[in-house]
Amino acid sequence: MSQWAGKYVIGLTGNIGTGKSVVRKMLEHLGAYGIDADALSHRAIALGAPGYKPVIETFGRWILDGDGQINRTKLSKLVFDNPDGLVLLEKIVHPLVSQAVDLIIQRSTQPVIVIEAIKLLESDLRKNCDCIWVSYAPPDIQLNRLMRNRGMSEADARLRIASQPPQEQKVRQANVVIRNMASYEDTWRQVGAAWQKIGPIAQATTPLRAPPVLGSVTARPEAPALSKPQGEIRVLRGNPRQSKEIAELINRLRKSSQKLGQDDIMAAFGEKAFLLLQLGQNLVGIIGWQVENLVSRTTDIYLDPLMPPDLGLPALISEMERASKDLQCEASLVFVPVAMARLDGLWKNLGYDRKTPQTLGVQAWKEAARESMPPETDLFFKQLRVDRVLRPI
Repeated sequence: MSQWAGKYVIGLTGNIGTGKSVVRKMLEHLGAYGIDADALSHRAIALGAPGYKPVIETFGRWILDGDGQINRTKLSKLVFDNPDGLVLLEKIVHPLVSQAVDLIIQRSTQPVIVIEAIKLLESDLRKNCDCIWVSYAPPDIQLNRLMRNRGMSEADARLRIASQPPQEQKVRQANVVIRNMASYEDTWRQVGAAWQKIGPIAQATTPLRAPPVLGSVTARPEAPALSKPQGEIRVLRGNPRQSKEIAELINRLRKSSQKLGQDDIMAAFGEKAFLLLQLGQNLVGIIGWQVENLVSRTTDIYLDPLMPPDLGLPALISEMERASKDLQCEASLVFVPVAMARLDGLWKNLGYDRKTPQTLGVQAWKEAARESMPPETDLFFKQLRVDRVLRPI
């Protein structure tokens, strides 16, 4: 049972390519607080983090990159076929991850926690979980996902799949099995049905709140009225049931001949959340953002030309920051389309500085920027909290 009073803890695991992270994101949309234990293990050995020096002392300085960071590819190759080396690495990393998980859960306000870890069942985290969820996918789907999403060759993908224990071993130990092998909608149905069975704790979770009134705006006389752009400004949290409406909004606001459909947005909910800007009864803006490894990443920003940026952007960004802080984010990365990036004074007033990925001070922030930055955008950065998890000791 969970060691954290008042918390219901879901342990989520599954083999590579089975969609664990998608299931975690779905649970987050339903109101759970998600923790990626594998991402925390990467943080634990970053330059300056508490596991950095012990790993170098154990495996040698040859695993370092030119910038002094541990090259995880070199390290993984070293322990991939070396059980003794893997045990040594886990003895360093697992206690640090457990400490970080404990700190994050103690800080969290959400009553339901989901901990994603590929080796959950082999770790001490398992005994602190109230139930075990396992994601499952047939080997051919695993193979396709690794080749498509991670750019692996077929040979490398088959090797990674074969290196892990049979999925049936995890399935036999599961309280809930999510068979993630059809459509996103089918996976959503399974996750939603299992969520409803968790009980009163899950039902008490309230991920959405009534949208506050953030101000008001009247139509500018010189602007052609699209649909009377005046009224109260609100920001609402999008949900998968609004996929069609969100697709229509993005298609209207972005300049692209490639149109998004309802299925595209449903799939996007497996990676990110959407905040919708409402002016009166009209939707006039949207941002897509995600939180991974305690870093908030805003990758999509669309605003109706009739919505003044000095009102629309602060409303969306402020609500994104509020939600990000609630998820204990250390930093906010906003990837701004070039036209909006010219509004330097606006971003400065919001507390953001123009940056490049390599100028961010923390390795996890640099990696987040490099992984997430869309083309033809500028990076704006804001630190949300000083007391970082896994800070140097």
